[in-house]
Amino acid sequence: MSNNSKKSRRGFLKGSLLALGGISIVPRHVLGKGYLAPSDHLTKGVIGVGGMGRGHFKYAGTKTVAICDVDTRHIGIAQETLGQGVKTFSDYRELIQLPEVDIVHIATPPHWHGIMSVDAAREGKDIWCEKPMTRTIGEGKKVVEAVKQHGNIFRLNTWFRFDANFYGMNTEVKNIKKLVDSGMLGWPLKVTVGKLTGFDWKFYWVGRTGLDTMPVPQELDYERWLGPAPFKPYHEHRTHGTFRGYWDYDGGGLGDMGQHYMDPIQYFLGKDQTNPVKVEIDAPQQHPDAVGTWRKITYTYDDGCQIILDGEGTTEAPYIEGPEGKLYRGFKSDIPNMERKLAQFPDPAPQVTDFVDAVKNRKKFALNEQNGHRSCTLVNMGLVALRLGRDLEFDPVKQEFINDEGANRLVDQPMRAPYTI
Repeated sequence: MSNNSKKSRRGFLKGSLLALGGISIVPRHVLGKGYLAPSDHLTKGVIGVGGMGRGHFKYAGTKTVAICDVDTRHIGIAQETLGQGVKTFSDYRELIQLPEVDIVHIATPPHWHGIMSVDAAREGKDIWCEKPMTRTIGEGKKVVEAVKQHGNIFRLNTWFRFDANFYGMNTEVKNIKKLVDSGMLGWPLKVTVGKLTGFDWKFYWVGRTGLDTMPVPQELDYERWLGPAPFKPYHEHRTHGTFRGYWDYDGGGLGDMGQHYMDPIQYFLGKDQTNPVKVEIDAPQQHPDAVGTWRKITYTYDDGCQIILDGEGTTEAPYIEGPEGKLYRGFKSDIPNMERKLAQFPDPAPQVTDFVDAVKNRKKFALNEQNGHRSCTLVNMGLVALRLGRDLEFDPVKQEFINDEGANRLVDQPMRAPYTI
């Protein structure tokens, strides 16, 4: 572009903004890439407004201008909050094509997360996605590739690596990372995640077998709710608030809470660019459709570090155990004067934790498509092992299971036509 063209563009933008002076929200697309709206707001479209999505309508620095849901009842409730001026859709593809939308917020069941994220990235949208990031390892790889190709800003919506007290630890994760980085616990480390260390695996997220076919409610487009998932006759327990109990859509309590609990562990162990090399399970045989419970899942990294998921809540263990010390629930330790000693060490490196700032200034968010995919892979490794009923070895570079064709078929699972990713 010539200098005269650049000046002409600036002049046009300046004149346009003066003319639009009475408008409070100017989408980023009006100004072009790299230009910010004078209102200092970003526009947002939310896909899935049955519960979690509605909780993010008024996120600071954004304005929700469009919503999508396959249940007209959800749309009606959302309109009561947002007003009749918001655009509504039942097909997410129409929403992500809106030029006035800057950010797409994906708050659907997980079987939709991967395909929606990739499609939104291709449309040039920045993305806020609920956890788990994707239902399969293969879908996660596709999201990473799409975001890299199209230069989007991606946020995964679990926040414990950078904000809030971390469940039973009663402290922020940055303090746990500071302790791990100090070396006071030694190496390798074993992390135990269960009720006795302050983490509940929510085993009420289990499926039911032998479901009778029910009539589809008039307000629900069940075909579109299923989307890329295999067709199964409708039953209310398969959808909305109880979908997590079925393998086609999620993975029970591990699918629901796994990334909340294990993403911070990947972070404070310094494993954001890798994954364990082995997953071992102790669990009843799982039903092919309905998610069940499990007793224990053990992940082992190539350096000997381990994460142990205690499903029964009976393992008497510290939260972190190393050769030089232990850290217990409530940030208590057997290291004498631990907190006083810890104060002498540097804090962890700062993170980008304001998503609006990340979008405006094109900064990679603290929990993004890359490290989010790696912590989601932990969840999906466990789910694959549970479904197959056997221990598995994993190659974190190739991101595939070793010498196990059956496990690798669950890395890239087929989508129901006409959906592809």
